[in-house]
Amino acid sequence: MGKQSGLGDALYIAGYDLSGDIQALGNVGGGPAALEVTGIDKSAPERIGGLRDGRLQMTSFFNPGTLPDKAHARFKTLPTSDVIAAYFRGTVLGGASANIVAKQVNYDGNRGDSGEFTFAVEAQANGFGVEWGRSLTAGKRTDTTGTNGASVDFGPGSPPLFNGAALFGLQAYLHVFAITGTSVTVKLQESSDNGVGDPWADVVGGAFTAATGVGAQRIETARGLTVKQYLRAVTTGTFTSATFAVSVIRNDVAVTF
Repeated sequence: MGKQSGLGDALYIAGYDLSGDIQALGNVGGGPAALEVTGIDKSAPERIGGLRDGRLQMTSFFNPGTLPDKAHARFKTLPTSDVIAAYFRGTVLGGASANIVAKQVNYDGNRGDSGEFTFAVEAQANGFGVEWGRSLTAGKRTDTTGTNGASVDFGPGSPPLFNGAALFGLQAYLHVFAITGTSVTVKLQESSDNGVGDPWADVVGGAFTAATGVGAQRIETARGLTVKQYLRAVTTGTFTSATFAVSVIRNDVAVTF
């Protein structure tokens, strides 16, 4: 895959698609804090990893519409509870995505001398940092019945074997944008060869709680779970329409939260 632009991206907040109200993303970042542990016998700094952190900064347009999927309706309340956000780098199956469980810490308006009125919004990670993964849906996916989604190849897996299996579990994020019916359950399935000789099977701990309305969830499996090379998102439940997006972070190396 070659170099890419940032055209055609998407931003989902707590089951709402705010992409059309976002002017720019200023910072999608995080990682462990660098702790300096330089001894007096060294001529250059020594550092070790500290606390994981993350942030998602964005600039939103002022859209005061009454519909709940408008930026102003979502951001103006400055909720004290956690929000789940996902940035999709493009809306293709298997595309990169950044996910965060965070606190929204501001909603600062700015009226420029050009007449433009925008807001600066920052979400600071709470508990997990920023998690970069891959999308198991091509942006938003709509199912009208229980469906086996298309698969994504997650690559060679963990060292030293690089035999397609990752040895340290996964995390996954779900945004449900709309549902008609009683509920929809989204779960992850795995195969070592895309179902050719190894039948698809449920990932242990890879099912989200049944969704009955708009919202978002994060799940994680056991840290030592072996996860196969190919993953897909499968829906079941009693519904006639469900629109959702899924992102998965498969751990090729050990991760601690």
